[in-house]
Amino acid sequence: MKVLIIEDEHPAAEKLERYLQRYDPNLEVVEKIQTVQGSVEWLKEHQQSVDLLFMDIQLIDGLSFEVFDQVKITKPVIFTTAFDQYAINAFKVNSIDYLLKPITFDDLTSSLKKFESLKENLADNESNANLELLGKALAQIQGKESYKSRFMVKLGEHIRSLTTDEISVFYAEGRNGFIRTTQGRKFVIDYKLEELEEILDPKIFFRVNRTYIVNINAIRDVIVYSNSRLKVLIDDDFDKEIIVSREKVSSFKEWFDGQEKS
Repeated sequence: MKVLIIEDEHPAAEKLERYLQRYDPNLEVVEKIQTVQGSVEWLKEHQQSVDLLFMDIQLIDGLSFEVFDQVKITKPVIFTTAFDQYAINAFKVNSIDYLLKPITFDDLTSSLKKFESLKENLADNESNANLELLGKALAQIQGKESYKSRFMVKLGEHIRSLTTDEISVFYAEGRNGFIRTTQGRKFVIDYKLEELEEILDPKIFFRVNRTYIVNINAIRDVIVYSNSRLKVLIDDDFDKEIIVSREKVSSFKEWFDGQEKS
């Protein structure tokens, strides 16, 4: 078995590797990575070369959940962290277990046996596990949607991760894309609205015209406008006018009424 360790504390990574090799001397740790960005770059090129990922949640440059926003992870993941408040988020991705630090050998053994049990259940007729299928099965079991749930933004010299429920509207100004939060803050993002339409949950977000994508939970009011068009008011002091384009009025009403978009 080949394993990738994503952990920003060198002693913790070394300890985990020792435990893994104690569990199975033939197990190979192919790489140890300390950052979100480094993980993204490595996984884009080498994900298929590993069978299992161990991920610390709090890394040097952010939370490891941000990796899932930038790379489609198809391999099973075991999360490690010193904090338990991330457990719910961990099980929204391809997680098979969640280990609290300090990790013991018994904890690790239990997680690996769980992984092996899942692998055996998906083994083919030649008893070789289809780990790609395992990743997909885990995603389905845990109800993982393929929609982006977080966006990384810059705040001066700092970076922050915003969840989509903190975002009231996405919009374009010239060539730039922006996020406006429910707290009225504005951030630049490196996405076009066309890209956002593909990665946002259509039950929550709707593109009302060429310029705006709104969050249904941020809509304060919808007013019938001239020529049967609609004006959307979001629940902050946003000073821009959001008008549903004429060709989208019907589908907007269906979406606002809770009907599935075609």
